[in-house]
Amino acid sequence: MGERIWKRVPVGTRQVVAVYGEGVNSPDSILVLYEKRGTAWEQVDSWASHNGKQGWSTDHREGDERSPVGVFTLSDAGGLLDDPGTRLSYTQDEEAFETPYYWDEAHWHDFDYVIAIDYNRQPGNRPDDPTRPLGQGKGGGIWLHLDHGDGTLGCISVPESAMQYLLRRLDPEDKPVVVMGDRADLQA
Repeated sequence: MGERIWKRVPVGTRQVVAVYGEGVNSPDSILVLYEKRGTAWEQVDSWASHNGKQGWSTDHREGDERSPVGVFTLSDAGGLLDDPGTRLSYTQDEEAFETPYYWDEAHWHDFDYVIAIDYNRQPGNRPDDPTRPLGQGKGGGIWLHLDHGDGTLGCISVPESAMQYLLRRLDPEDKPVVVMGDRADLQA
């Protein structure tokens, strides 16, 4: 990551979930968990992931099927399934996280577990809270969620084992953030 992005990581952050997109218009990415140990950042683990179907945007808009580029805090989680042992605030709600019946079967488990990415949302609220501080036009509801094998509407998706690991590993005391975007933009 370039200096411009590192300057946006809050002081005191000790956990960074980095999502490196393959290209500005690609839905394919790699998610890497880093933790600060002493003064050094160390890679803990990595997984294949997906981002928006249309790639990335530095000016995300509702319905553009792109993931927003930036540094965002991670504060709240939830899902259809019971809390797997996270230290993040967790909301288990079968109705709120149920995918619509008309969605393709490959998506039925997308929201078994989610971690809200604090893009255009109020941290400290349920992941499905509709409040949009930047307005509806800027989109929202951007989450880490379970992977279904291809691009998303703007979220980041990872395998179930990765979601469970992240839910158990992320610690609010370490002020976790997600740094996400296409590689070229993150390195600029």
